[in-house]
Amino acid sequence: MMEAATFRSAEAEGFTPLSLYPNFILPENQRPLLSQVQPLSSVPIIDMNGEDSTVAREVSRACEEFGFFQVLNHGVPPDLCRKMMAAASEFFRLPREERAALFTEDKTKAVRLTNYFIKVEGQENVSMWSENFAHPWHPSDSGFTHLLPLNPPQYREVVAEYAKEMGRLMSRLLGLISLGLGLEKDCMEKKIGEDPRLVAQVNYYPPCPDPELTMGLPVHTDLNALTVLLQSGGVRGLQVIKDGRWVAVDPVPDAFVVNLGDQIQVMSNGRYQSVRHRAVSNKAAGRMSVGMFYGPNSGTVVGPIEELLDEQHPPLYRSYLFGEFLREFHKQDGQRPMVKELFQLHHRD
Repeated sequence: MMEAATFRSAEAEGFTPLSLYPNFILPENQRPLLSQVQPLSSVPIIDMNGEDSTVAREVSRACEEFGFFQVLNHGVPPDLCRKMMAAASEFFRLPREERAALFTEDKTKAVRLTNYFIKVEGQENVSMWSENFAHPWHPSDSGFTHLLPLNPPQYREVVAEYAKEMGRLMSRLLGLISLGLGLEKDCMEKKIGEDPRLVAQVNYYPPCPDPELTMGLPVHTDLNALTVLLQSGGVRGLQVIKDGRWVAVDPVPDAFVVNLGDQIQVMSNGRYQSVRHRAVSNKAAGRMSVGMFYGPNSGTVVGPIEELLDEQHPPLYRSYLFGEFLREFHKQDGQRPMVKELFQLHHRD
């Protein structure tokens, strides 16, 4: 773990550093400019307690216009969400030495505690003001839990229960996304494959003495197909690009944030958008989030779905193995990833 990231031990003692260490400070042209962030009540909020056809139309509109939306009445018990957030919080309260055993800079490891960074020309990498714990998940096979840490004691059990609910929610969302494109309900899930790549990532953003100088996560799009994010309440941090401006995505009680990844943009032939987003830090309070990622495995062929193509809508991307996409992604570590663009066949307006 980064020795300079003293916010961990400092916060445990009840205070945060008075100033940022240099390796957290972004160049002026990459700072978040928080005063310019647009207030937005929220990205679309969709009530899933309705007929599939009706909900699918709302989902389709959100996917085309925002690439992000929030869902209510999603079927995941609120108490389980609170338990998941509590378990995640307990993990980051473990002694620094215990967490350090999981730390790695190898982003290909299945279980890893890591810090993101940005490469800056002419100077050392700039570290992000966050700590990130990633590991596998599976909705029906609890065999993955032996990979998870023994502490906190409830972590394995809670994640296994949460994963089952996530599996059901992901399947429903992929069905709605398929219907919104005029496809068979199970189309997207079939295209992604029977053995999807399933990754969970827990993010911790401590209080920051100067949020204008750093970021929690850099600007990026998600490389997978679909992300479902649980945010801690009361603290803003997630921001998305809308019409060329950054807007805040406020936490909504008992809601999940859903965003499309690069693979759905490719499979939808650009009709649905994988949108740039980032996480900023907060001076007054820390923030947590739990992201569940669903995508194809390395051996799955990804490309525009044939039923969406015709003379007026030629393919915008070539087909590829997802493993090829992953290799390109890891080559760009520390940069603003521009991976799906490498597979484009036509320049878009």
